[in-house]
Parts: sequence; C-alpha cells; structure tokens
Amino acid sequence: MIYTVTFNPSLDYIVSVDNFKLGLTNRTGSELLLPGGKGINVSTVLMNLGIESTALGFIAGFTGDEVVRRLEQMGVKNGFIRIPDGFTRINLKLKSIDGTEINGQGPEISEEKVEQLMVQLDEMSEGDVLFLSGSIPASMPSDAYQKIMERLKDKAVRIVVDATQDLLMNVLPYHPFLIKPNNHELGDIFEVQLNTREEVIPYGKKLQEMGAQNVLISMAGEGAVLVAADGRIFDAPAPKGVLVNGVGAGDSMVAGFMAGWMEKKDYEYAFHMGVSAGSASAFSENLATKEEIEAVYQQVIKSI
Repeated sequence: MIYTVTFNPSLDYIVSVDNFKLGLTNRTGSELLLPGGKGINVSTVLMNLGIESTALGFIAGFTGDEVVRRLEQMGVKNGFIRIPDGFTRINLKLKSIDGTEINGQGPEISEEKVEQLMVQLDEMSEGDVLFLSGSIPASMPSDAYQKIMERLKDKAVRIVVDATQDLLMNVLPYHPFLIKPNNHELGDIFEVQLNTREEVIPYGKKLQEMGAQNVLISMAGEGAVLVAADGRIFDAPAPKGVLVNGVGAGDSMVAGFMAGWMEKKDYEYAFHMGVSAGSASAFSENLATKEEIEAVYQQVIKSI
C-alpha cells in the first residue's frame, strides 16, 4: 500500500485578477478551489496514473471536510485524523502576479493526535511506500520525520522524503529510499552554488554517502539528475514546453519516479517517469494527467 503524509493540508483558492490594484476592490477573472499540500499533490498524481494511495495527516473544521470530500471524489483514500478545534487552512494564490500568495496557519496539533498518526503508521509493512513531504507545523515536534523513520526502520518500508535543510539531513541516517532536493537546496546544504547538471553530481553522491539510497535532483529549466542506489548516474535536459504553473511540479516528480519504480523496478525508467511527471505538471494549469505525462515521456526518451 502507498501512503502520503500531509501534516498541514490546505484548501487552495487559486484566482486570477486582471490589473490588480492595492487598496481597491478587485474582481476575479478565474477561480479554482483544490485540496493542497505536498503529500496530497503526490496522491493526486498517483491517482491520475491509476495508482491508489491513502492520504494521511490532520484536518479540522468545514475546510477539512471539503479537502476530504474532494480527495474522495478523485478516488484518494482518506486516512486523515480530525482535530477538534480550528480549521484546515485556506491558501490564497494569485495566479496573475507570479509567486504571490497568502498561506493560512492551520490548526494546533496535540501530542495525542501526533501519537494517533504514529499508531496508523505502525500498521505499515514490508513493501509499503510512504511519502513524507513538506514542512512540519510549529505545534508539532521538529523531529517528527525522524521519529516516524525510527519507528519504521525494521519494517522494510520504502520511504520518500521531500524536505529541506535539517528536516532532510536528519533523516539520512535512516536510509530513505528516495530524497529530492533541487539544485538550490542542495547548494544551501553544502554552501555552494550549483547551476549545471554536472555540478550537482558530486553533492548528490555526498548525500548518498550520508545515508540516502537514491538522490533525485530537480533543476527547473536545466533538467534533472538521479544518483541511483545501484551506482549509476542519470541526467536529462528539461523537456520543451511552456511553463504554466510550477506549483506541485516537484511533488509530481517524486510521484512519477515511484510510479515508474513500482512498475518496472528500473531506475532509468523511474527517472524518466519522474522527469516527465514533473514537467507535465509544470506545463499544465493543474497537476498532470496520465495522458499529459505520457506525452512528455515520449519527448524525454527521444532526447536520450
């Protein structure tokens, strides 16, 4: 079974406003309401590829109900734990001004509810896949990822970690199956500037030496690199297309990689599926469909 964890999910209200003006009443040109959060994005792309997953995490209030309703409507299984107070955050994203958004806080998560999640994860067994993605809410212990991996270390669960800085570095001793820093995050870890695919390879190997099994490095317009567990290195230029929406592209990449790995147990194929899924989402208004991913995949393999 596949599980994704989103500690602080959201209801994303995505709008475009032509000629936005501060201090005045503005009217939307388009509106979209979607369940959000990195783990939820992974579950969505997996579902688009025909792969079932269960979404775990915490929800609260009427906004949490709507997140669950929309996920179940898409076919994603609901394993969310309800928080009695507060409400799942609403994130406002203004499409017409690139990168402009207002993100909510989300509910307070008690130790009791964290332990409830841990008990859920205790049910995982050999061959299961777990995605741990994104930041940890301030109300939770900052070592939550480590605690999860400690509890699962003897269960032969394949764990994917998509996080930054200390969240990522602190889980390496537990040998995550896949990590996915981008070149800027990788550069921040080692205090260097990394611009080309060739430059990131030695630092990807360093993360591997520190415990990661597979290191997938996304580089936006420069492409991507995989330092694979079998010692091979794969790289690919960015597929050609028009950037429409970069939100969720990284989540799509890890979903595509694991979908490819589960299908063929082949790192090269998994890498190309990851690149295709990430790029397809970047070229789309929403997270990529199976057809969009397959179309980009054909372009990727032709460029080899």
